[in-house]
Amino acid sequence: MAKLQKSKDKREALVKATICLVNNDGFHAAPMSKIAKMANISPATIYLFFEGKQDLVNQVYIEVKASFSDYAFETFTDDMDVEAGFELIWKRIAHFKLKEREEAMFLAQCDNTPMIDEPSRKEGIKHLQPLLDLWHRGKEEGVLKPVSDYLLYAYSINPLSFLMLAQHRGECVITEKTIIEAYQAAWDSIKL
Repeated sequence: MAKLQKSKDKREALVKATICLVNNDGFHAAPMSKIAKMANISPATIYLFFEGKQDLVNQVYIEVKASFSDYAFETFTDDMDVEAGFELIWKRIAHFKLKEREEAMFLAQCDNTPMIDEPSRKEGIKHLQPLLDLWHRGKEEGVLKPVSDYLLYAYSINPLSFLMLAQHRGECVITEKTIIEAYQAAWDSIKL
């Protein structure tokens, strides 16, 4: 049992080191040796858990995306009104991004660079299915603009990453008032 826990601890240290290094130095400036050193394990140990750097980053991406979506959809139910459901999901996404800053920054990096391979990106999108289903229903009911899900995401969810990064750089402070105003701008951008 202790050996299993030690193995989990090493893997968790690798995940945290990967997130930290990718956030601070970028994907290409985070070699396996640096990840291993930060995780305080030997570089060879990485290969017990991952096939290589691409596999490591892809798996971390999928795990963080799953954690993100679990949080975002935890209190959402399919029978919610489109606007109420979107507001709930949007605000939970905002709170996740503010509460879990390192993970949110990692996801933002992954979403805005080609460092994640296509199968992993598609796996990550599956985690957003409740939001995509809600948008589909909203379009069918004539509540949302009949545009692609990519446009809906770009105008309503992506601005959260911009705000989070601006706060991280010290350019703004996100308050509850900011969240309310940002939500209203997001809703106004996609509603019909």
